[in-house]
Amino acid sequence: MKNLVPVPEAIARLPWKLYMLLTAIACFGAVVLYSAAGGHLMPWAGMQLFRFAVFLVMAEVITRLPHGLIRAAAFPVYGAILVALVLVELIGGVAGGSQRWINLGFMQFQPSEFMKVAVVLAVARFYSMLPIAHTRTVTAIWPALALIGVPALLVLVQPDLGTASMIGFGGITVMFLAGLPLRLFVGSGLAVAALIPIAFSFLHEYQQKRVLIFMDPESDPLGAGYHISQSKIAIGSGGLFGKGFLNGTQSHLDYLPEGHTDFVFATMAEEWGFAGGVGLIVALFLLLRWGMRVAGQTEDRFARLTAGGLTTTIFLYIAINLMMVMGLAPVVGIPLPFMSYGGSSMLTVMLCIGIIRNIDRNRETLGDRWR
Repeated sequence: MKNLVPVPEAIARLPWKLYMLLTAIACFGAVVLYSAAGGHLMPWAGMQLFRFAVFLVMAEVITRLPHGLIRAAAFPVYGAILVALVLVELIGGVAGGSQRWINLGFMQFQPSEFMKVAVVLAVARFYSMLPIAHTRTVTAIWPALALIGVPALLVLVQPDLGTASMIGFGGITVMFLAGLPLRLFVGSGLAVAALIPIAFSFLHEYQQKRVLIFMDPESDPLGAGYHISQSKIAIGSGGLFGKGFLNGTQSHLDYLPEGHTDFVFATMAEEWGFAGGVGLIVALFLLLRWGMRVAGQTEDRFARLTAGGLTTTIFLYIAINLMMVMGLAPVVGIPLPFMSYGGSSMLTVMLCIGIIRNIDRNRETLGDRWR
C-alpha cells in the first residue's frame, strides 16, 4: 500500500501538454468531419471522438505496463500477427477488391495495421539482443530483413501497397538507427531503383494506373486521376484562410471522393485554407518532436530503437497522406492521424503513443544497455 500514488498526485503527473495537443488535433478532426457530414454529428464526428477517448485511455494503460513486459512480448506479438496475416490469405474477407480482414463476429480484424507496430518492436528487440560489435556483420542484416520482408510481402499480395510500404520503411528505420553502415542503405536504394521497372510489371492493374496517373493526373481527369485532380482543386480553392466552416463545395457537393477518410486534409484545407493546413502540420510536428525527444533521451537500446521506429511510423502516416492529397505521391489509401475517419489507423497511432509514453515514463530506470 505504501507504493500507491495518491489520486491527485497521479493526475498531476499525467503529460497534460501531450494530451492537450492530441485532444486539440482530434477535436479539430471532428470539426472537419462534422462539416464533411453536412453539419451532422453522427456518424463520423461523434464516433471519431468516442474512439479517441477510448484509445486515449488505452494508451495510458499501456503507459503503466512494466516495460519488461513490452520487451518480452515483442517476438510473441510479432509471431501472432504474422500468423494472422497468413490466415487472412486463407479465410480473410474480401472487400473493395482487397483481402485484408478476418471476421471475428463482433468486429473486422485487420492484422496488417498491427504489424506496423509489431515489426518495429521485433526488429528493435533483435538488435537489442545483438552486441554492438556485431552490428556491421552479415548476421545483423539478414534476420532483420526476414522480419521485415515476410510480413511486407504478405500484405503486398492482399493487395495493400501503402501498408506494405509502411511496414518496410518502419523496420528499415530501426535498422538504420541500430547503426548499420550507411553504404548498405545507399546500395540498397540504388538496387531498388533499378528493380522498379520489374516490380511495376507485378503490380495489379489498378495500382499501375495509380502510379501512371500520379505522374500525369491530367491525362484522365474524370477517371483514374479524378481523386488527385479534385483534391488539388479543393486545397487550392481554400486560399489563405479558406471558404469558412461548413462552406466547402468540393466535399458538400460530392466532387471530392473519400473527403472524410483519405482526403480529409483537402476537405479541411478548402474550409480553413492555408492557415488551417499550416496549423495542423505544426501540431503534428510537435507530436513527432516529442517522440524523437523521448528516443534521444533514452539510454536503453531496445527502448531507443522502439521509440525512434514508432515515431517514424506516425511520421509515415502523416507524410504519405499529405503527399498523396497534394499529388506528390500515388494514391495508396493511407489515412491522416486523428483527422481521417476510421478506427484502425487511430488505434495503431495510439498504440505507438502509448508505448513511447511507457518508455518516457520508465526512462530513468531503464539504464544504459547499449553494450
